[in-house]
Amino acid sequence: MASQADFSKAMEAGYSFSGKQIILGAAMQEGKAVSNLQIKMPLSTVNRHGLIAGATGTGKTKTIQHFAEALSNNGVSVLLMDIKGDVSGVAKPGTANPNITDRMKLIGAPWNSQAYPVELMSISNETGLRLRATVSEFGPVLFSKILDLNENQQGAVTIVFKYCDDKGLPLLDLKDFRTALQYLSKEGAKELEAYGGISSASVGVIMRKLLEIEQQGADRFFGEKSFDIEDLLRTDAKGRGYINVLRLGDIQDKPKLFSSFMLCLLAEVFAKFPELGDKAEPKLVIFIDEAHLIFRDATKPLLNELETVIKLIRSKGVGIYFCTQLPSDIPDVILSQLGAKFQHSLRAFTAKDRKDIKLVSQNYPSTEFYKTEDLLTSLGIGEALVTVLNEKGNPTPLAHCLLCAPQSRMDVLSPQEQQDIVNASTIASKYDEVIDRDSAYEMLTRKLNPATASQPTSPGNQPSGTSKGTGFFDVLVAVTKNPLVKSVANTVVRGVLGAIMGSKRRK
Repeated sequence: MASQADFSKAMEAGYSFSGKQIILGAAMQEGKAVSNLQIKMPLSTVNRHGLIAGATGTGKTKTIQHFAEALSNNGVSVLLMDIKGDVSGVAKPGTANPNITDRMKLIGAPWNSQAYPVELMSISNETGLRLRATVSEFGPVLFSKILDLNENQQGAVTIVFKYCDDKGLPLLDLKDFRTALQYLSKEGAKELEAYGGISSASVGVIMRKLLEIEQQGADRFFGEKSFDIEDLLRTDAKGRGYINVLRLGDIQDKPKLFSSFMLCLLAEVFAKFPELGDKAEPKLVIFIDEAHLIFRDATKPLLNELETVIKLIRSKGVGIYFCTQLPSDIPDVILSQLGAKFQHSLRAFTAKDRKDIKLVSQNYPSTEFYKTEDLLTSLGIGEALVTVLNEKGNPTPLAHCLLCAPQSRMDVLSPQEQQDIVNASTIASKYDEVIDRDSAYEMLTRKLNPATASQPTSPGNQPSGTSKGTGFFDVLVAVTKNPLVKSVANTVVRGVLGAIMGSKRRK
């Protein structure tokens, strides 16, 4: 085993950076922390993505919490996928205790109990402002992938979108799309001749797929008002970035809804954020807890989408961090794109566990200071094997790290505290208002039942083009009332999203 002097020299050289840095913790040798030998991460490489892995109860969530706090302190906005409900405590100040005091003294970093600016969000029935997107914002390519359709069925979806564009029929929610598909398969079949036919078999499959995602709550996600991605990038009066907590405690058995949200979010971020280059400091960092839920039932098209986004989105100033139990939960094509790794302890209860641990040890840089395979099963709570990228993009030496403690509450919020945060939000009211303006469903219903055409339109059910939306699609279509320009805008937006994902639209 190398001497402590050699160890300290190697760690100091490997973790010394010139720009802004995040203190992760203190280096450990032979199970003991080396006082004031800090393990850091350059802020400029945070958008190279990362992995936070380890068995249940080893401190992964607290690693996310401290990381999010450090980013917020540097003015970087954060989006946390909170599936277990234990990250939202970041909104309240933490409570000091001797363990925290001793830990932070060893690390040589200050600890001040504080709350952070938090926005609670939801795509389901959890407490938080409602995130929504319209069917039109997805476009035929992404919408077809959510439904897991084959090429012929995707062609049918494309025809529905094109017809609705040409006829000025907005596709805002699922009932709009269903009504348009039903109309074109029956009463509107004659009009469809100019676009090509849609087989009854394709219609049947698409209808069943729509029902499947509706049963998972997608009808609450598709609609207006569309969420404006810029609202993720707010800072408070102290210049701290907002920590946006997406509460997903009731969505573990709804992978389609989660996938729908992820596709829409990442596509819109990529389409709207300006190009900054690989060396820029991050604008937004996304933490996906329980990441295995995304990949467990993921279709090949979805994996292809995520791989493409992971490769390209970092130049937009966006970092994505997956949190899961085993690195093998993440597909290799995506795992290879994750520059920062925080490996908490693993459990070796079975022969398979021991094989997994051996494979995991091979994911990390070789080192003369540790026996990685043995150390993986003996890490304490709040400790991790860490390697990040330095400012040149090279991996830093593998470090056994005593991690910093969060400064906010390391526990859940009560229901009343959650509601208080939503009530104090400056943007929640903008998204909690339910809007059902005139769209394909209402227009086609009137066409089939002329007697209803004379009924007045309610203020919340305005004709297309009269409601100011908040999403990027709404901004484009609101600049003019000319139907032709609207159609062109719709096509351009969806073409951009399809190009992002590297997919070819059926012609």
